[in-house]
Amino acid sequence: MPRNIIMAASLPAAPEKLFDMYLDAESHAAFTGLPVTLEPRVGGAFRAFDGMLSGTIVHIEPKKLIVQTWRSVNWPLTAMDSVLTLSFWPAEDGTRIELVHANVPEEDFAGVSQGWEKYYWTPWRDFLIGKTVSPITSV
Repeated sequence: MPRNIIMAASLPAAPEKLFDMYLDAESHAAFTGLPVTLEPRVGGAFRAFDGMLSGTIVHIEPKKLIVQTWRSVNWPLTAMDSVLTLSFWPAEDGTRIELVHANVPEEDFAGVSQGWEKYYWTPWRDFLIGKTVSPITSV
């Protein structure tokens, strides 16, 4: 049965900057360490982590909210696409990104849950403070 992930991360940059970085393929690839292709518009497709993740942007509220369908190649073919919602909130130390990731297959729930910190929040934070982001060898 699919499960939901709800979490938040604090990053040291303005919400507008982080929103733009997430929707810019070059910036997104720079902080994740692997190629990204995306069309930053409603209906636009994306592929991240060298094709390991894919989906479609279904809603954008400029500088505030991104909603995507989202799918991993690790998921069973019978699994439905999940829905990822990222909201960007000003915070004293930069931005609080609130994440709701709905309908994650049980078979990959632990991997996706841990993956948000390992493959997104930590490297993004490191990138923002000037640390070198190591290329990811596997997701």
